[in-house]
Amino acid sequence: MASDPQSKPLVGILTGSPNDLGVVEKAQETLQSLGITSELLVLSAHRTPERVTEYLQKAPQRGIEVFIACAGMAAHLAGAVAAQTLLPVIGVPLASGGLSGFDALLSTVQMPPGIPVATVGVDGAKNAAYMAARILALKHPQITAKLQADLEEQRKRYDSPDKPRLR
Repeated sequence: MASDPQSKPLVGILTGSPNDLGVVEKAQETLQSLGITSELLVLSAHRTPERVTEYLQKAPQRGIEVFIACAGMAAHLAGAVAAQTLLPVIGVPLASGGLSGFDALLSTVQMPPGIPVATVGVDGAKNAAYMAARILALKHPQITAKLQADLEEQRKRYDSPDKPRLR
């Protein structure tokens, strides 16, 4: 039987820098709106690689089923996570530096064969949360229901009478 997605964190959200929390917290907020618990940690692939490894080794035992890894510039965090787990990893390249996130996007999508990272757009923390929810919905039917309700609400907002229509 699938576990209750509110009883323990199912998604581990990692970011390489506390400076990026403003963008990264959107993933946690989106998951929370879908009734999915998560945990958010600042762990750097470059500055604290031992802490990343330690976290990844213990996370599945605590219930983590999906990782979201957010990083800018060289953006090695998602790849470092994917290299150490068989769980799904969603990379969020963050806009920073002189290339406004293009470097992070390329770093995140250019993984070697066998080390996959699903990647969303630059600063796409909300979409990363939705992707994590869709992955979790394969095992947790109550998440499927929440996703369906959220999609219907989005459609209603888009299709409201005050939206201009082509005639």
